[in-house]
Amino acid sequence: MIMRSKLLLTLISAAVLFSACSEAPKKVAEKAPELPPEPVTGSTAFFRMYTAARGWAADLQPLRMTSIHLPDVKKVPGKAAAWQVMFVSPARQRARPYTYSVIESVGNLHKDIFAGNEEGWSGPRGTVKPFIVQALKIDSDAAYETALKKGKKAAEYAKLNPDKNISFLLEQNNKFPDLTWRVIWGDSVGTSNFSVFVDATTGEYLETMR
Repeated sequence: MIMRSKLLLTLISAAVLFSACSEAPKKVAEKAPELPPEPVTGSTAFFRMYTAARGWAADLQPLRMTSIHLPDVKKVPGKAAAWQVMFVSPARQRARPYTYSVIESVGNLHKDIFAGNEEGWSGPRGTVKPFIVQALKIDSDAAYETALKKGKKAAEYAKLNPDKNISFLLEQNNKFPDLTWRVIWGDSVGTSNFSVFVDATTGEYLETMR
């Protein structure tokens, strides 16, 4: 009787072990494919850099923001793959560039926020001066739409030049009372023959430059 009980227990243990070994292995959860980097609007990049830069100087003020075109990131009207802001500190008489990029790229351009080297700054020069953060109410994509729809011959120029990069310059200059976006067909003001000014506070069309 005892031997029969032991034999029965052995058979049961073997059956359990066989059942456990014969179970299909659990599937490892597949990792979702990484999405390609997306460009961002000017305001998105600006406020990320501004938050980081406040640790550099408590009295910092933005002086100028420019977009940076990166060929490895798809073009989206009103957005850019990378942006740069020049911040200044009147108390320290120093300036410091910050960049925000969606990818690592050439020219010391790093993914996310990166603080550049400090340089001397003795105050506003020429027609450009620091602006208050609260003045930035209109984003770059909205400025682009205004430039395209209301800028004199902008739609016609864009149609004739579909492959041109669209660049953005945000600054407070003596030409207009408010902070402005300059929507530029080309890589910079110096190399462009067509651009449109849009008020960055009210969103109004201001002027077309050729």
